[in-house]
Amino acid sequence: MRPKVSVKLMREVLFRIIVSVDSVNRERYPKLAYRFFVWAGQQEGYRHNTSTYNLVMKVFAQCGEVKAMWRLFEEMAEKGLPVSARTFHLLICASGQVGLRRRLVERFIKSSTFRYRSFRNAFNAILHTLLTIEQYSLIEWVHQKMIFEGHSPDVLTYNIVMRAKYMLGKLDQFHRLLDEMGKNELMPDLHTYNLLLHALGKGDKPLAALNLLNYMSDVGCVPNVLHFTNLIDGLGRAGNLEACNYFFDEMLKKGCEPDVVCYTVMIASYVAAGEFEEAQRYFDDMLVRGQLPNVYTYNSMIRGLCTAGEFDKAFSMLKEMESHGCTPNFSVYSSLVSRLRNAGKDSQANNVIQCMTDKGHYLHLLSRFEGYERC
Repeated sequence: MRPKVSVKLMREVLFRIIVSVDSVNRERYPKLAYRFFVWAGQQEGYRHNTSTYNLVMKVFAQCGEVKAMWRLFEEMAEKGLPVSARTFHLLICASGQVGLRRRLVERFIKSSTFRYRSFRNAFNAILHTLLTIEQYSLIEWVHQKMIFEGHSPDVLTYNIVMRAKYMLGKLDQFHRLLDEMGKNELMPDLHTYNLLLHALGKGDKPLAALNLLNYMSDVGCVPNVLHFTNLIDGLGRAGNLEACNYFFDEMLKKGCEPDVVCYTVMIASYVAAGEFEEAQRYFDDMLVRGQLPNVYTYNSMIRGLCTAGEFDKAFSMLKEMESHGCTPNFSVYSSLVSRLRNAGKDSQANNVIQCMTDKGHYLHLLSRFEGYERC
């Protein structure tokens, strides 16, 4: 008895293919997925929707089959199927050339079947997707096109374009957009303030940041842990640890409970400055307050221990994070191995690699450890 084809069945089968793709089967699986896709589309009472097309595109994307993705996109257009922000995301990530990406943007802008859901218009949906994949120059181009075609930007538009300008180091244009936003009588939201606080922090302007925090409270936009964290992150990158500590205390005074991300930012800032004792103090305080360290917290602490020459403690912390159910990422292993080798402790470095392989972690990345031979 054949199973009845449904969207649910399609999702289950295609998702299993997606999570199973590796270097061995990446040539075979796209063909397998497409044959199943074609067969399912021929079954009585079933029609593919946007979601199933996107899943097959995801298989193609993971296997580098860009032309096949575009053929599916054209097929969707021929059948009049709606395309989604997810469709755009898959295609834009796979399309490496700038010219191809611009052509894709223009197709989606002009598409009458583009379903951009919660976004005000197609431009905002596209801009948001481009922000998630850090295509800042392309964001500038889309924004220019948006203005040229007579569309008025809203707060979301400004937030995205300002973020792009900031990341590109175009601070004059960043501030011009902020002024323009005010002239257009658009009120900053929590995300706008978040970006401004980070910029002030990284620019080492703690007094201006304090004034902005007070202004936020005055206008009813109460700063939360995310705002303080982004400010502290910026100040930490600027090397102003005194200001980091001040705003951390201010956050506590305002009844704002620091989370694991905030603690990790504080720890990383002190580790980067070579002040491991302070980093340890924040790590201990974090545990007392019931916040569980994540992989980035442990990575910072292990890096700090290595810098302090406490290699045995660093290895112990690696084991500790595993016992607490926090699986180290490859960066944790490679960072520890690199620092051990730089200190002339090749035997201990090999023990770390052996620990990684014994647990079956990142075996496909073993070749990155130069000179290591698996037993």
